[in-house]
Amino acid sequence: MQASTHLVKGNLGLEIPKRGVLPRFSEVWQRSLTLNRNLCIRSGSTSSGLSSGDVSMGAGLVRATNGIKTAVRASVKSRSIKAQASGGDIEDLTPINPQEKSSGTVLPFVGVACLGAILFGYHLGVVNGALEYLAKDLGIAENTVLQGWVVSTLLAGATVGSFTGGALADKFGRTRTFQLDAIPLIIGAFLTATAQSVQTMIIGRLLAGIGIGVSSAIVPLYISEISPTEIRGALGSINQLFICIGILAALVAGLPLAGNPQWWRTIFGIAAVPSILLALGMAFSPESPRWLYQKGKILEAEKAVRTLYGKERVAEVMHELRNAGQGSIEQEAGWFDLFSSRYWKVVSVGAALFLFQQLAGINAVVYYSTAVFRSAGIASDVAASALVGASNVFGSAIASTLMDRQGRKSLLMTSFAGMAASMLLLSLSFTWKVLAPYSGTLAVVGTVLYVLSFSLGAGPVPPILLPEIFASRIRAKAVALSLGTHWISNFVIGLYFLSFVNKFGISSVYLGFAGVCALAVLYIAGNVVETKGRSLEEIELALNPTT
Repeated sequence: MQASTHLVKGNLGLEIPKRGVLPRFSEVWQRSLTLNRNLCIRSGSTSSGLSSGDVSMGAGLVRATNGIKTAVRASVKSRSIKAQASGGDIEDLTPINPQEKSSGTVLPFVGVACLGAILFGYHLGVVNGALEYLAKDLGIAENTVLQGWVVSTLLAGATVGSFTGGALADKFGRTRTFQLDAIPLIIGAFLTATAQSVQTMIIGRLLAGIGIGVSSAIVPLYISEISPTEIRGALGSINQLFICIGILAALVAGLPLAGNPQWWRTIFGIAAVPSILLALGMAFSPESPRWLYQKGKILEAEKAVRTLYGKERVAEVMHELRNAGQGSIEQEAGWFDLFSSRYWKVVSVGAALFLFQQLAGINAVVYYSTAVFRSAGIASDVAASALVGASNVFGSAIASTLMDRQGRKSLLMTSFAGMAASMLLLSLSFTWKVLAPYSGTLAVVGTVLYVLSFSLGAGPVPPILLPEIFASRIRAKAVALSLGTHWISNFVIGLYFLSFVNKFGISSVYLGFAGVCALAVLYIAGNVVETKGRSLEEIELALNPTT
């Protein structure tokens, strides 16, 4: 019996390489090459700001922690999962036992994995303040093309890493892949910190990009596979908050640059510390029980379950794994299996969500926010970044508390609807003469509302949703493929955004973004299923009963 189900979707930091610049953009482009374009994801969100951003981050983490505690305390009732089969049948999937109070612990291991998210954000943000100083030191202060390569090489490496991460995670396991991932991260940090030429700097950025590309694939994958069903959404959304922390840490680390131009080497080198801690921490972290069971390592899977959930739930979790048809029944999927009729529908949903995320204009909006705020009389780049970053952190914190209450699908639809309305407001603020006296204020309000809407769903949900909807035998590769789509579209949109603005005008481009957001709402309504409250095994059986 084949389940007839339509599914799907994230965002990461975008660093746009320098290109031909519009005259009215030149000052913004030179002064904030990446400051206002880095956003933290799952998967893609934005974070910046110093003092006010730091306060918002603290509040966000408190809210996220309270949300997790509330979810843990909530009793989980037996659930009946109904999957509409292609023939019209309904399949009832009821969990074996109500979940008992656990004596295991998951949070420390999620924290170790989130070191990868911190590194993700840090490498995206570290070049912001340092570019001007490293350019002078390396003799490329007048060469904007080479400066663009220093910035954008990270994205090229991340594209490679995102595709590689899935294959490594399937072959060596999740924890071993984290340890392997630390190698390019450490070497990249060392090369960028000690670079005496632009070639060495570019190689270092490329290696760091490969490292964060692998991290972007395996951090949400590992967290989703080790998290208890009742708090999987909340824990998954913390990934985005830690990406924000990484970007904020990079901004704070760059503060001494004004007084010490050579400090840029130190802030690049600092990235080696969490990389080493990630490798060491994963040596003591349990492997994903689902990966172990799939490899036929039953005893090791039971040991991992005992560590993560407590001995009380070993029988229950192992029974779910057996019922999901994992282990030796089917071999690990290859890349071409992702395009088979059996899996392509759900895989296409993952790729489509990331594509919608990029075509909705998040990176473009954050980039242009400095010019928008200046038109409203806010001349400080830091103040503008702090306002955008605070909006994103606040929205991310709210999302973490709602993920396991409202559900993934409803947050996605609400998010894209809010983004569409905000984009329409931004477009009208540039063109309607009747709004001219209020254009500056409306532009700021529209930008803040857009980023807030993005952080409620379009940013954090896809990295959580994708590992949930993909069957175990394709999960790692399918997540990697979706993230690869994200990085490629991210890079292409970054290259051509200014060309579109130059040809059609910023108002028309924003109106186009609003249309994409509206299409995303319709697509999600018809193709994404709700995964709230279901174990990964239950979801897999509902969507792929033959696996």
